[in-house]
Amino acid sequence: MIKIKDIYKTYGEKDNKVEVLKGIDLNINDGDFVVILGPSGSGKSTLLNIVSGLEKPDSGSVSYDDKLITKMNDKELTDFRKNNIGFIFQQYYLLQNLNVDKNVRMGADLISNKDYKDIIKAVGLENKLDKYPYELSGGEQQRVSIARALAKKSKVLFLDEPTGALDEKTGRLILDYITKLQKEEKFTIVMITHNENIAEMANTIIKINSGKIVDIISNKKQKTAYEIGW
Repeated sequence: MIKIKDIYKTYGEKDNKVEVLKGIDLNINDGDFVVILGPSGSGKSTLLNIVSGLEKPDSGSVSYDDKLITKMNDKELTDFRKNNIGFIFQQYYLLQNLNVDKNVRMGADLISNKDYKDIIKAVGLENKLDKYPYELSGGEQQRVSIARALAKKSKVLFLDEPTGALDEKTGRLILDYITKLQKEEKFTIVMITHNENIAEMANTIIKINSGKIVDIISNKKQKTAYEIGW
């Protein structure tokens, strides 16, 4: 379980000070599919970064079972993320000097995953193995970043607008694949999206506004990627 307790985060100083998170309390169960919804500037990306260990809060704590990550030093935190956490960002963060195969293999090599090419095929890039990022469309680059994260087989997968660069057909395919893989591998998903339809796929929907959680919804009737609107 991920336990988030009394998280505060402020950016800027003096007259430019902005309080982004204002006392966030939240528990995320193992194997849950959580979608965080909220308008731009509500604090959802900051919350994702803190829970995933990319940023530290001003105060409060984040723990994974008995591991208190908010007290870890930089090396401990890097090792923890390497061994437990996967990321899919809006930006692709691909290495431009590596082709599709090698970009995805970077994630796979962290756990000696020899079956990573199955993931490349599942996201529809089996014919692009030798292509470099500059030879791919934005949507194809996003699929490479998704495949790389999935190849790592992390315990927790954080996603920031994972379908933002994808057309509807590809977006549905990717979401369908991720959710099916989650059921097989039993990992936890925490996703930010502006697409409220995608929230209908989640177990838990967190609504955030002005740095506070305003609602937590337990979704009893999860829809598939092919049942939601777009």
